[in-house]
Amino acid sequence: MKATTKLLTTAGMGALVFGMAAAAQAAEWKYAHEEYEDDVQDVFAVAFKEYIEENSDHTVTIYRFGELGESDDIMEQTQNGILQFVNQSPGFTGSLIPEAQIFFIPYLLPTDEETVLEFFDESKAINEMFPELYAEQGLELLKMYPEGEMVITTDEPVSSPEDFEDKKIRTMTNPLLSETYRAFGATPTPLPWGEVYGGLQTGVIDGQENPIFWIESGGLYEVSPHLTFTGHGWFTTAMMANQEFYDGLSDEDKELVQEAAEAAYDHTIEHITGLAEEALAKIEEECGDDCTVTRLDEDQIEAFRERAPQVEEEFLEMTGDGGKELLEQFKADLEAVQQD
Repeated sequence: MKATTKLLTTAGMGALVFGMAAAAQAAEWKYAHEEYEDDVQDVFAVAFKEYIEENSDHTVTIYRFGELGESDDIMEQTQNGILQFVNQSPGFTGSLIPEAQIFFIPYLLPTDEETVLEFFDESKAINEMFPELYAEQGLELLKMYPEGEMVITTDEPVSSPEDFEDKKIRTMTNPLLSETYRAFGATPTPLPWGEVYGGLQTGVIDGQENPIFWIESGGLYEVSPHLTFTGHGWFTTAMMANQEFYDGLSDEDKELVQEAAEAAYDHTIEHITGLAEEALAKIEEECGDDCTVTRLDEDQIEAFRERAPQVEEEFLEMTGDGGKELLEQFKADLEAVQQD
């Protein structure tokens, strides 16, 4: 009887020690992004969280727009190690990593969805050069991905650079994006996202740019009802980790994080396919005759495109030889996918 008791006690102690070890290895990771529930960055974050939690004992807590502050706040918290993961667009990261502003050179990226998605999959600039640039700022770049074609909303219809004269267009805190709108003839007006709706409503700004799903999600068409497809670019974002945190992970957990980012990327790319059309249909249904949708023809686009070189020149001036090398690779990657 005593031997049996001793055996059970030993087995129980072993189970307890094993359970404590497992608990010690499990971690809660914090992940913040810039958008609302069910928006594209949230779709990515949720897919990442689900993969991590289904394949490990770790948990991931997601913080959406405004819960921990604005974009600059969540980046600072990530660099300080308060957050383990962050999703932030180059529109804000550009002040930290000037080369990330490459996405704001107008008419560099095509608007054809299939070509854009192939570019992000295969680009050496995206998948090899950018991770090195992010690492210099203490960030492990896990995935860079597109969210949608940029659309401009204004207080009245626009179809030419002349229509933009005296228009105050909200921009992210990004020097190159400001240069883009100066080139387009407008007055760039940097504003944090939390002030955009009110700014449009009160006339502090006359317009803004965003992918169509965000215009629908944020209700921007309610206060800025004239939508213009200029074909000048795609909204891009990036998911990254605090470098020190990532470097401290076990090889197993690093592989887990990489696999989760890949799974989230695949899920998100599937999600955005057709998303713009759905969002535009909702806007048109809600807005009716109060909204206008203008798709510029090739001649109208050319009037904007011919102003793009001055933005490219500004990018090169801001970024030097590193920016030149990145831009050359970027263009080579685009040419490769467009020839396929």
